Amino acid sequence: MLLLSLGEQDAAEVLRHMGPREVQKLGITMANLEDISQTQVNGVLEDFLDSVGNHTALGMDSQSYIRNVLVRALGEEKARGLVDRISLGGSAQGLEMLKWMEPRAVADILRDEHPQIVAIVLAYLDEEQSGVILSLLPEPLRAEVLMRVATLDSVQPAALHELNEILEVQVSSSGKGQSANVGGVKTAATILNFMDGHAESELIEKVKEKDLDLGQQIQDFMFVFEDLIDIDDASIQALIREISSESLLLALKGSEEKLKEKFFTNVSRRAAEMLRDDLEAQGPVRVSEVDNAQREILSIARRMADDGQIVLGGRGASEFL
Repeated sequence: MLLLSLGEQDAAEVLRHMGPREVQKLGITMANLEDISQTQVNGVLEDFLDSVGNHTALGMDSQSYIRNVLVRALGEEKARGLVDRISLGGSAQGLEMLKWMEPRAVADILRDEHPQIVAIVLAYLDEEQSGVILSLLPEPLRAEVLMRVATLDSVQPAALHELNEILEVQVSSSGKGQSANVGGVKTAATILNFMDGHAESELIEKVKEKDLDLGQQIQDFMFVFEDLIDIDDASIQALIREISSESLLLALKGSEEKLKEKFFTNVSRRAAEMLRDDLEAQGPVRVSEVDNAQREILSIARRMADDGQIVLGGRGASEFL
């Protein structure tokens, strides 16, 4: 609503500073907005002005200032990875270009590359995009790539130099600089969470065949839709406020009764009754639609957990102790 009220030129300038996933989601939402009242627009603008009223652009050239802001906003671990990407500067241009490409196009570029190169790319890209790309790669390559993602710790500038040569992007860095913190078991698990359930299970079993301990570590970090039953009521309530009723309805279609009750008890009585009635009245739906809805909700839950808004339980919960 804010971008629509700004006008084409200003809205385009704002979108220019956003990532591909943000632009895609915002574009879809803007296209679907209808019947916006002047009262709603005024409310959005007032909220925006309140939010930015105390901000200033002073000091934004300071690298330490930017890092401190990112740490406060995202937490130490997530901010460190983002600062690393920023500090790589021109040497990461090729990777940034891939973020704007369709997963199938990226998979076509990577399918004949060395597994280590593929692993670096997938560890750097958005996990949701990487999950789709991994599912499109030749089956014999998937387990090898996932294992390499899980065992990645940092990437030296020379490796990024080689990757950008492969992508035919002009390398502007001197090759001297800090290594980038990408990959790891958690990244591998998150990428797996965005794959189809059957493909995900097959892939984790193949990893275990090659390295049982590593496969188990990846599995321990994975978080599936049914694991939402283990998070606290306050987190469930916060999550419900961020998801659409349509997505929740689809996601619960294929869930166990205990998980359904978890959601029913964390909304108002009237909302719970309506949700039950809608579930009973809902006809057959495709399994793929249910899977997509569950993945969408899990993506929101992981984002909220990374932002410190909720605490996820289930597998991998020990990291929050």
